[in-house]
Parts: sequence; structure tokens; C-alpha cells
Amino acid sequence: MKRSQVNAIMAEAEGFIARFGFALPPFAWWSPDEFRARRAAAARVIAARMGWDITDYGQGRFDRLGLFLFTLRNGELADLTAGRGMCYAEKLLISRQDQLAPMHTHRLKAEDIINRGGATLAVQLYGSDPSGGFDPAAGGTVRCDGMARAFAPGEVLRLAPGESVTLMPGDWHAFWGEGGDVLIGEVSTVNDDLTDNVFREPIGRFAAIEEDEAPRHLLVSDYDRWLA
Repeated sequence: MKRSQVNAIMAEAEGFIARFGFALPPFAWWSPDEFRARRAAAARVIAARMGWDITDYGQGRFDRLGLFLFTLRNGELADLTAGRGMCYAEKLLISRQDQLAPMHTHRLKAEDIINRGGATLAVQLYGSDPSGGFDPAAGGTVRCDGMARAFAPGEVLRLAPGESVTLMPGDWHAFWGEGGDVLIGEVSTVNDDLTDNVFREPIGRFAAIEEDEAPRHLLVSDYDRWLA
């Protein structure tokens, strides 16, 4: 993705999020220079990879295969392993109309995916084989707003604003906005985007950025290079 495209997506996302009365944390608005100047104070933000995250999964087709995310808070894997402390994370996502977040699962993370506003959120579900791999013949059971909901292989759940689905490790899922763009909340156990995303197809989690203009704000995938 070109940096100019990332900047434009950020600007559009800012307006969309504001429509629903949601405010991002102060560090969301830091310039790259301000982030550098505050990197000591922001060490936890950087280590937890909190902040802006825009991906085309390395495929160069963001409008068709992509996702906007902002990690608002994130705990520590050591706490999750110990079973005490900050074992949770929260994200805000935007799924555009017919924009696919591709089929994947997580080894560790359990998550609530919540339609916070906008159009319908479509979530396609499959179960796992005994080793946790994708199984096109497997269904399963999830919870929708706390209530058990069985699903057939490949079934699509349609979540209206306010509705949610709870996904456990091994629940394979893909999602997209149906009828318009959707603001999504994600509340989960500790999030590790570097190692805990298992895609059905061999694709990348982060976009490769072509620097054709200065960043509006840093992406979490920029931190290692820009804040070293």
C-alpha cells in the first residue's frame, strides 16, 4: 500500500468513527515526531502495539480484501499465561461494504466481535478438524449475545448494530460489511497479531508500505522502524 492511501484511509476512518460518538485516545493523534519525542513515556503503548493498523494482507486490494483496526488497549501474554493481571484487549475496527477480512482463526485468543453501528456485519463460520485446522465440513457452536447458537459449515451470521458473536480458538471466521460500512468492537483476551493469526490461505497479516508521502500517524507496524 502507498502511504498516501494509508493516510486517506485514516482520514476517512476518523470521520466514520466520530459519527458514532466514539473518541480515540490522545496518542492516536500524535504526529511521528511527537511519537518519537514521547517514546519513553509511551513504551507500553509501543510494546503492546496499540494504535493504528491498516492492512491489505499484502495483497494490494484493500477495497476488496482489507481491514481498518485501532488497538485501544492490550494486556501481556505473561499475565495471560499466569491467569492473573491484564489478560484482556480491545480494538475498534471498520469493515467496509463487501470488504473481506479473510478466513482465519486464533490459537490463543478468544474474542467478542460486536457490531457497534452502521450496516450489517456478516460473519462466515467453520469449525476445526481435530488438530485445529480448517475443516470445510465442520460446523460448531458459538455464543451470540451470550446465547448458544449452532452453525452449519460455512453458515453466515448477520449481526445488526448492538449484536455480537463470541469466537473461541479454533472457530474459523471471515467477515465483511453487508449493505454498507460497519463499525466493529472487539473485546478479547490478550492480542498478539505477530503470531496468533492463522489464515486459511498463505497471506500476510500486515501491509508493505511504499513511502510516497509523510505519515499522518504511525501504524503499529511502523514502530520498530520509526521509533528504534
